[in-house]
Amino acid sequence: MGAMGRKKGRATKDSRALSLAQKYPPSEPCTCDICRSYCRRPGWWTVEECTRAIKAGLAERMMLELSPERTFAVLSPAFRGNEGAYALQEFSNRGCGFLIDERCELHGSGLELLECLFCHHDRVGQGPRCHADIARDWDTPDGQALVEFWGRLTQAKLRTMALVRRLA
Repeated sequence: MGAMGRKKGRATKDSRALSLAQKYPPSEPCTCDICRSYCRRPGWWTVEECTRAIKAGLAERMMLELSPERTFAVLSPAFRGNEGAYALQEFSNRGCGFLIDERCELHGSGLELLECLFCHHDRVGQGPRCHADIARDWDTPDGQALVEFWGRLTQAKLRTMALVRRLA
């Protein structure tokens, strides 16, 4: 047994998030065309980061993205017009709802997304690894419990059906 009665070698929710933060440290801020282009497509929070964002009142500005296999879901900043609903392709060209006048509204708030902080023009090819590790963080009981909580909080299923009707 380790400290605080936990079994040694067993990862906790906090140590998983910490290891992601250590593995993918923030990059230096940059406004080059490459780095700004990353900001147009919403990145992903870790489960812990997203929990803080919901507690800060941002649930209504999130959307639900399904994994390609449709085996788990991830909460992310919504495309403009897609707030509080399942992510719809029809809104993907509108960009991240937190990107206002080419600047991230979350920057400096303590609610930034690990993936957004990490990606940088100097880190060519490392973004997909970061994204995959964050996906694994969401593909957990804690991640899916947060998705379910958010769905009840925002009534996302009803909002999505209304958006689809409007698009038809």
